[in-house]
Amino acid sequence: MDRLFLLSLLAFALFSSAIAFPDEDPLIRQVVSETETDDSHLLNAEHHFSLFKSKFGKIYASEEEHDHRFKVFKANLRRARRHQLLDPSAEHGITKFSDLTPSEFRRTYLGLHKPKPKFNAEKAPILPTSDLPADYDWRDHGAVTGVKNQGSCGSCWSFSTTGAVEGAHFLATGELVSLSEQQLVDCDHECDSEQQDSCDAGCGGGLMTTAFEYTLKAGGLQLEKDYPYTGKDGKCHFDKSKIAAAVTNFSVIGLDEDQIAANLVKHGPLAVGINAAWMQTYVGGVSCPLICFKRQDHGVLLVGYGSHGFAPIRLKEKAYWIIKNSWGENWGEHGYYKICRGHNICGVDAMVSTVTAAHTTNPNL
Repeated sequence: MDRLFLLSLLAFALFSSAIAFPDEDPLIRQVVSETETDDSHLLNAEHHFSLFKSKFGKIYASEEEHDHRFKVFKANLRRARRHQLLDPSAEHGITKFSDLTPSEFRRTYLGLHKPKPKFNAEKAPILPTSDLPADYDWRDHGAVTGVKNQGSCGSCWSFSTTGAVEGAHFLATGELVSLSEQQLVDCDHECDSEQQDSCDAGCGGGLMTTAFEYTLKAGGLQLEKDYPYTGKDGKCHFDKSKIAAAVTNFSVIGLDEDQIAANLVKHGPLAVGINAAWMQTYVGGVSCPLICFKRQDHGVLLVGYGSHGFAPIRLKEKAYWIIKNSWGENWGEHGYYKICRGHNICGVDAMVSTVTAAHTTNPNL
């Protein structure tokens, strides 16, 4: 009965607050009273802001900008507190994005295009799931490169793409290489076959499936060191003679957590779309929010899963996905994000794709 009442409250809050708070968290603002989050959490805000500036090297151009960012910082302290109340199995607090408004954060650090009603890809075949291990992490098997940083460029989709290709290339060749996101940012302008007005657009956003299509057509991706990342749109200078990894096909996986796990174990890390609403304030732990929209706006890499993340709000041990992000090692759990597995939290199960690499090696390596 309590759970039914809570769901009814959430539904009412969503309806009544959609216009009142257009920027961020309208539903959470309704469910969690501001009086529960204000005073105690803002004690010593100036001290916290000073530590924040020192830790992340924040320098502002003027006193006015400094005062504005401090105001935003205090608002994000309240927001982190709201997130903590509704996501108690994770830790929410001060991150390097705490001086950005939610709209600034979305505009600068996200960049996944709206998923298409039809993907230009074949469906992944059904795999057996009876013998899946309880836990699996491709970092333990050598298929994952270090955490990268997209900077202030909406190129998350390109990092998700290269991560999946890096893993597939490792499975095919035994070599772990770091591939070029900048090649995708500069050279990939592939459009979805169903929506020609939606194309990969560098820092303006993109989609992993169309990036896989580009990689097929281009013949492959260069190494990171041969085509280094700049974090801004540039002129394409792709050199086909320096291709380090090629792909043979890609496919999309249906909304089935066991099939996602089976494809992960068999084919390596998977390209995934997620709703990043809770990630601006995420510090660590397993994120299992009561409220999260399913609309994906951020491209990430699924590298593994676990079965023993404690989620007190569910009153039992909770399985989780292990996500490699592209915001550097000084975000989250050394650049990683854990999110509940089994309930399509934040749309994490709804937009998953896998890629297969060619059995080739680069003679220039």
